[in-house]
Amino acid sequence: RMTTKNIDLDSANRIIETGIKLAREHKHLPLTFCVVDSGGHMVSAQRENDSSTFRFEIAFGKAWSCTALGHSTRFMETSMAKNRPHFVDSLAAASGGKFIPALGGILIRSAETGKIIGALGVTGDSGENDELIGVMAIEQCGFKADLS
Repeated sequence: RMTTKNIDLDSANRIIETGIKLAREHKHLPLTFCVVDSGGHMVSAQRENDSSTFRFEIAFGKAWSCTALGHSTRFMETSMAKNRPHFVDSLAAASGGKFIPALGGILIRSAETGKIIGALGVTGDSGENDELIGVMAIEQCGFKADLS
């Protein structure tokens, strides 16, 4: 079903569906989810009703940034943005604005091989809540969420 290199559509949709269910259980604001493969290509995205404008671009940017650098957006926000702000600015410029180093971007690793197979971007609530829902959804679907 899934190659060892990339997350497949069924798995991406399952992660998103799980994320939506968890967000509703926790009564978070309406979220938007985007899963990209290991090359940063969009696999699946969904926007909950009433999730605000521009959320797809943010969710995609969070997920894309993870695969582009091989790190979570938590690492980018807490380490890179504080220690190397000019480098972060240059990454945003070099990516044509796709680079979004804000909490809510999580690497997805294969539980079997440990290899990066994609990333999930979540947006719509606080960065902490976006990240929490994303991590729980990835783990509940049998993958490893990586915040490094």
